[in-house]
Amino acid sequence: MVDPAFWRGMALGASLIVAIGAQNAFVLRQGILRRHVGVVVAVCAICDMILIAAGVAGMGGLIAAYPRFLTAVTWGGAAFLFWYGLRAWRAALRGAGALQADGSRAAMQEMHWSRAFVLALMLSILNPHVYLDTVILLGGIGAREASPGNTWFAAGAMTASVLWFSTLGYGARWLAPLFSRARAWQILDGIVGMMMWGLCAGLVVQQW
Repeated sequence: MVDPAFWRGMALGASLIVAIGAQNAFVLRQGILRRHVGVVVAVCAICDMILIAAGVAGMGGLIAAYPRFLTAVTWGGAAFLFWYGLRAWRAALRGAGALQADGSRAAMQEMHWSRAFVLALMLSILNPHVYLDTVILLGGIGAREASPGNTWFAAGAMTASVLWFSTLGYGARWLAPLFSRARAWQILDGIVGMMMWGLCAGLVVQQW
């Protein structure tokens, strides 16, 4: 029988992960392109699972005790988001082509799986909010569950993460017909660029 803590962890995990952000935008984009979806989904889900486990195990208190860690992650994340946003803006202005019937994007350089792996990893760990939300908030609440409730809570939150990234990555292919037009890609890249720079600005303002 499933412990009620499982459903509490799943509900809280889903509420934190569903919010649109840099990581979700990247998973969605790769899903539409049908490029290395398995790699990207696996990296994002595994990173989430490790952070959830670390939070429930008590890492949240350790991070809170060393604010310099979050400061370093904040500046690193801001720099990465600025660079990623710049790439999105350049793609939007150039109009890199449409999605063809075979799932490839015309005039787009093929992204090797290793690059997709690194980008997914960077977007997963260079985000201070993942430590505040996943490790400190979610982990702190899970750690207060009496054993074995804390384990069930963590399992529920991990399940929400795996289900979300899998649905987002593999479900995005249904949007492929919309992205058969180059203009749709320009709009998406423009939105991603605004999102990345908005997140970057938010991190800088928060740090100051």
